[in-house]
Amino acid sequence: MTDKFNAFMMTESDGIKKASLTQLTEADLPDQEVLIKISYSGLNYKDGLAICGKGIARHFPMVGGIDLVGSVIDGGQTEYAAGDKVIVNGWGLSEVHWGGFSQKQRVNPDWLVRMPSGFAQQETMAIGTAGYTAMLCVLALQEQGVRPEDGEILVTGAAGGVGSVAISLLSSLGYQVAASTGRQETHDYLRFLGATDFISRNELSEAGRPFQKERWAGAVDTVGTTTLANVLSQTQYGGVVTCCGLAGGADLPASVLPFILRNVHLIGVDSVMASKERRQQAWDRLESDLDREKLAEMTTVEPMSALPQLGPKIVEGKIRGRVVIDVNR
Repeated sequence: MTDKFNAFMMTESDGIKKASLTQLTEADLPDQEVLIKISYSGLNYKDGLAICGKGIARHFPMVGGIDLVGSVIDGGQTEYAAGDKVIVNGWGLSEVHWGGFSQKQRVNPDWLVRMPSGFAQQETMAIGTAGYTAMLCVLALQEQGVRPEDGEILVTGAAGGVGSVAISLLSSLGYQVAASTGRQETHDYLRFLGATDFISRNELSEAGRPFQKERWAGAVDTVGTTTLANVLSQTQYGGVVTCCGLAGGADLPASVLPFILRNVHLIGVDSVMASKERRQQAWDRLESDLDREKLAEMTTVEPMSALPQLGPKIVEGKIRGRVVIDVNR
């Protein structure tokens, strides 16, 4: 009898999308070279959209989960051997390729990053795509020459996954961090992570003048739309804004004035198709720079069976920090 295992699958029938636990066999898995026994995945905003049937899946059936960590069962004719601990973030998982909400998965070896030895598997998914994206933003700020002595760094969507990790990283590196959030009850949590100042989400989400008082040496923006436009208009001369999310919307109702008159830099940060070398750089920096105590504070662990309830919560902005998904529960 062929062994079955659990997976969280999205299906579509007569235009109606559903997401639920199901059972698969290895014969059901995609035709990729490396077979992995998955330990954990993570809950990201894009996962919430997929669970809610918001359309990120390009075809069906689709196993959800844009992250995974686990051990290689069969590496085929690749550099990976049985027992190797590996991570996958992005690469179209849950969109065009089956993802990490499964106890086993077959993946392309080009997508794999070796798990840093300093992390436990659960910790890597506490970081997940959100934390790895936050590290890419911090790298971009540093590479553009933003120094701690230059002034405050603003983080929008501060209590979310990207925001939480970004605040922790920036604080550990000596930056003064201002957190933008609409949830006052998260202020103590954000202070623990390293935020020293707070700005109301409403202050940035309402349309403002295209050229405002200079405030920020840099920013990590996860919201987009009017929030990003206001952040740009408040950035200091020569400042750098990294943009990695669109929780508020994909439009940008902004002016060119900050770019022309203040030499502001807007840096787009993509985590899905980043090169293997860039990914490894980010994970190596996370291993050295991320405070594990703070990571533990921002993390909760939930069973895969809880995904139908968790998906709407993260889309509605009701999740604090990072949620790790134990695929074996």
